[in-house]
Amino acid sequence: MNVELRYLQCLVAIVDHGGFTGAAAELGVSQPAVSRGLAALERELGVRLLRRTSREVVPTAVGERVLAKARRILGEVEELVRDAHGGLDRLRVGHAWAAVGAHTVELQRRWALAHPEVELHLVRHNSPTGGLAEGACDVAIVRTPEATATLADRRFDDTIVGLETRFCAMAADDPLARRRKLGLTDLSVRVLAIDPRTGTTTPNLWPPGARPRVEHVHDVDDWLAVIAAGRCIGVTAESTMTQYRRHGITFRRLRDAPPVPVRLLWWRADPHPATTDMIGLLSELYRRRPSAR
Repeated sequence: MNVELRYLQCLVAIVDHGGFTGAAAELGVSQPAVSRGLAALERELGVRLLRRTSREVVPTAVGERVLAKARRILGEVEELVRDAHGGLDRLRVGHAWAAVGAHTVELQRRWALAHPEVELHLVRHNSPTGGLAEGACDVAIVRTPEATATLADRRFDDTIVGLETRFCAMAADDPLARRRKLGLTDLSVRVLAIDPRTGTTTPNLWPPGARPRVEHVHDVDDWLAVIAAGRCIGVTAESTMTQYRRHGITFRRLRDAPPVPVRLLWWRADPHPATTDMIGLLSELYRRRPSAR
C-alpha cells in the first residue's frame, strides 16, 4: 500500500471547500490533479470515500472515518515540520508528577512576562526522563533517585535547580496523622506505595533490616488512591503535597529524611535556546521560597 500525504491533502481540501474547484485553488494544483489524488487514495484503500451529487460532495460513512484520521495525520506532519525547522516559539517542560509544586503558577506567570515570544507548555509524562527521551518535551523536571543512572546517558545534560522537603502521605484517619512531624522509623512497619519508574522514594531510604514493605503503583493517581484507601502510606517531595492535595489524605513532614534534589534535564547535543533562561528562573524561585514546614 502506498498512501501519499498529497492524497490525504486532496481529500481534506475537497471536503473543506465543498468540491474539486475550491480544493484545487487551495492546494495550488489543477482540478484534474485533485481528482487523480482522490482516485488514487480510494484505490489504495479499496473504499469509496466521497459521494458526489449534482449539488455537493460529501463523505461516505467510511469517508468520515478516513477524513478524521487524515486530519490528525496531516496535523502531526505539520507539527513535525514545525519542530524540525524551528519550534523555538515554545518551550515544553516535561514532568512525571508535579511540575515544580508551589512554584508552578509563579513560573508560568513570570515566564510569560519575561519571554512573551516563547510560549511555555507543561507536559505531564510518566517516564524516568519526564518525557524528554520520548520526544514529548524540550526540557524536563526530574526527581527520581535513579536520576544518576538516567543522567549517565550521554544524550542528556542536567543541573540541580532546587531541593524539596520530603513528606509522608497517609489516610486522614491514620493514627500517624495526629502527629505534626514524623521520622523514617515511624514508617518502617507500614506498607509503602512506590512508583518504581518515576517516584521519588525507594526502600533504600531506610537502613537494611528496617525497611517497610512495598506495593508498586503505576503513577501518581494510583499512588493517591491506595493511600486514601488506607492500604499504604507514601513518601514524596513537597511538590506532590502542594499540587495533589486530596480529600482523605494528610501530609506530614519527615524530620530526618534527606531532601529531594530537583533537576532540570535537557538534550546535550541539541538544547532549546531558552534552556539557560529556564534554569535561571527555576533556581531563583527555589532560592526565594523556603521549603514547606
